[in-house]
Amino acid sequence: MTETTLEELEIRIAYQDDTISQLSDLLYRQDQALIRLAERCKTLETRVAQLKQDSGDTYTSADERPPHY
Repeated sequence: MTETTLEELEIRIAYQDDTISQLSDLLYRQDQALIRLAERCKTLETRVAQLKQDSGDTYTSADERPPHY
C-alpha cells in the first residue's frame, strides 16, 4: 500500500469540492425546471377546466372508448 502524501489528499479534496459544487448547481437547475413544469401543468389544468366549463359539457363523446377496443 502506498503512502498518500498531504499534497495528494489536498488535490483529491479539491476535486471533490469541485464535483460537489457542480452537483449542487445541477440540482438547483433541475429544481428550478421542476418548479417551472409544475407551474405549466397547473396553468394547463386551469385552461382545460375553463374549456370544459365554457363548453358546458363535463362528458363528451371524445372521452368514450372507441367500439373496437
